[in-house]
Amino acid sequence: MKIFSELEKIPNLSLALGFFDGVHRGHQAVIMQAVEFARENGTKSAVVTFRDHPCCYFYGVGPKYILTRESREEKIAELGVDYLFELDFESISGLTAEEYLRDILIKHFTPSAITTGWNHNFGCKKSGNVKFLQDSSDKFGYKYFEIKPQKSGLHIISSTAIRNSLFDGLIEDANRMLGYNFFIKGEVIEGQKLGRKIGFRTANLNYPPELIDLPFGVYEVLVGLGNEKFKGITNFGIRPTVTQNGVHSLETHILDFDRDIYGKQIEVEFLKMIRPEKKFSSLDELKNQIQKDIQSVCRNN
Repeated sequence: MKIFSELEKIPNLSLALGFFDGVHRGHQAVIMQAVEFARENGTKSAVVTFRDHPCCYFYGVGPKYILTRESREEKIAELGVDYLFELDFESISGLTAEEYLRDILIKHFTPSAITTGWNHNFGCKKSGNVKFLQDSSDKFGYKYFEIKPQKSGLHIISSTAIRNSLFDGLIEDANRMLGYNFFIKGEVIEGQKLGRKIGFRTANLNYPPELIDLPFGVYEVLVGLGNEKFKGITNFGIRPTVTQNGVHSLETHILDFDRDIYGKQIEVEFLKMIRPEKKFSSLDELKNQIQKDIQSVCRNN
């Protein structure tokens, strides 16, 4: 997949439009329709999105994202997209729906097809929507596909619903809507090495500040290292038993694992919240609780 930060003239594309934070199951349906149409009709597919969420421009503050930009790009690439356009929202924010469709999408891509979700809006003051795209399809010579709401159980899948589930520690609900496990990816850094002092070595990561904050607590996780995966438990919080500095930390104890992985890239996939973080009266009490946490993970697998 080739990534562009500026518009390029590439004709006859099958476009998927949206911000796609999380690239959840609803987003996947939109993108896969664009990809499948391109493959069936001998052309290329493209996702047209923005570098930052539009609310960064309107309100001066961004949401807490579900994926980092790098991870969003990787998830989109996994769906078979040929081109990804990450545009600057501010530069086009004043365009009407007609201007955006005519002067941006049609002028640069002469699309053979456009696909969006059922609730897609665009243009100044949200003047464009799915009806506008459908009504304009004959005029500009493209096929339009509206993807209906995707559901998890009785609930419509949305980035907002996923953020709410993650914020409440309902990891399993969020993962069902995502279609994959919520994850944090990063380089293993040196911590204070307190874990090894109590018999539980940890791999420490910086929690990306742009991501949705999980509740402080202990989580059942899978740890990806290269092509390998291992069971583990992760503590996200301020470690109230052993430190008073209030600094957030993400520490993962990998089960049945004893390698030096400082500086290595790992991916921590969250499966389930085991319990909230708490302050223990002693290190022995903390050690006993960690052992119980590990046993609970082993029983679940």
